[in-house]
Amino acid sequence: MASATSLCSHGCRLNRSDFTAYRFGGKTKTNLVLCMQSFECNCINRRSVLSMVPGFLSAPSLAKAAGLPPEEKPKLCDSACVEELENLPTVTTESGLQYKDIRVGGGPSPPIGFQVAANYVAMVPSGQIFDSSLEKGEPYIFRVGAGQVIKGLDEGILSMKVGGKRRLYIPGDLAFPKGLSSAPGRPRVAANSPVVFDVSLEYIPGLDDEE
Repeated sequence: MASATSLCSHGCRLNRSDFTAYRFGGKTKTNLVLCMQSFECNCINRRSVLSMVPGFLSAPSLAKAAGLPPEEKPKLCDSACVEELENLPTVTTESGLQYKDIRVGGGPSPPIGFQVAANYVAMVPSGQIFDSSLEKGEPYIFRVGAGQVIKGLDEGILSMKVGGKRRLYIPGDLAFPKGLSSAPGRPRVAANSPVVFDVSLEYIPGLDDEE
């Protein structure tokens, strides 16, 4: 059994409490990275230890381990909306951007250079979500027409009206020229690959105040 305090081969001081995560049913696990007998640890801290122990797994990891479906992410266009999209006309602009209006807004369109507040759900063509303002809990505010977002989103927002909702089919040359790296639960976006954005124009700061 380990003493109250020991040193690993890297000089890290290890307390008895650092090993409690490895005790299950009164038995000590000795076949893990941090061994109770040898203290070979590569300087692992307690947080990284807990992340390897059942009972401290994240919710997505637990769901996957249990064979459960992944948690449904919030969307601007649900399954019923997707079915309706099939019957909506597609508009194609000179740049190659395509869009379908899910709902035409009743407010003003944003002038170039004005800030807009918009919710969005960004997907690869297969439907996998790689970014979403809904998961952040608030609309994304940016200056439209100023190059602060990808070209396809800029163009698509400019012709919307406040209160509107639209699906944008953005070609690769109007999307991410350098691509986006993958992240846990999120797909990789290849450089210059097409993407799909569902967007709702919530309000136009300043312009709404004037009205």
